[in-house]
Amino acid sequence: MPTFAFLMNMSPMELFIAGEYIMWPILLTSFIAITVIAERIIFIVTENANRDAELVESLLQKVENRDFDGAIALGKNSKDFVARVLVYALEHRQHSFANALVRASNRELTRFQQGLPTLDAVIPIAQLLGLLGTVTGMMRVFGALGEGDIAANAGQITGGVAEALIAVAAGLAIAIVAMLPFNFLTTRAELAKQELADASTALEMILHSQGETVAK
Repeated sequence: MPTFAFLMNMSPMELFIAGEYIMWPILLTSFIAITVIAERIIFIVTENANRDAELVESLLQKVENRDFDGAIALGKNSKDFVARVLVYALEHRQHSFANALVRASNRELTRFQQGLPTLDAVIPIAQLLGLLGTVTGMMRVFGALGEGDIAANAGQITGGVAEALIAVAAGLAIAIVAMLPFNFLTTRAELAKQELADASTALEMILHSQGETVAK
C-alpha cells in the first residue's frame, strides 16, 4: 500500500479512502493472510528447531537391537514429530501397527497443513475483490460520462478510475505476497510427509527383517 501511495502521490490513508468501500474486505483479507502467515512461520521455525534426526536414528537402532522399551522411552518425550509417530506405532505394534502409523502420521501432517486452506482461499478472493473494485470503479466512470457534462463530473470520473486502479492493485499485491509463503508452507508440508514416510518405512523394514510379528 505505501508503494502504491507513493506512485499515486497519495498517503496510505488517502489511498484507502480513494479505493472506496471495496477496500474494507480487501483489508480484511490482508489481515487474515498476515495472521495465518505469521502463525505458520512461527510453527515451522519451532518444528525445525525441534527436529532431532540423531534421536530418530538412535530410536531405530534400538529397535534393530530389539530394545523396544528403550526405543519407546527414548522418543516418548521427544518434541520431534517423526519420533512421536514412531513411538506411537511401536506402542501399538501388537495391536494395529499399520493403522497406528497412519493415524499418528495423519495427526502430525494435519498440524503442518493447518492454515493452508485459508491461504489458498485468500489468494483468489483478494484477486476477485480487486476485480470487483475495478468493475464498480468503471461503473462510476461510465455513470458520470452518461450524465453528459464531463467537465462538471470530472471529479467523479477520476474518482472512479482511481477506485478501479487502487482496488485491482491492492488485490493483486495481497495475492502475490500471500502466494510466496503459501508455496513455501505447502512444500514444507510435503517434506514433512516424506520424512514421516521414510522413517515409517525404515521402521517397518527393521521389524520385518527381525521376523517381528506386528498387527496390521
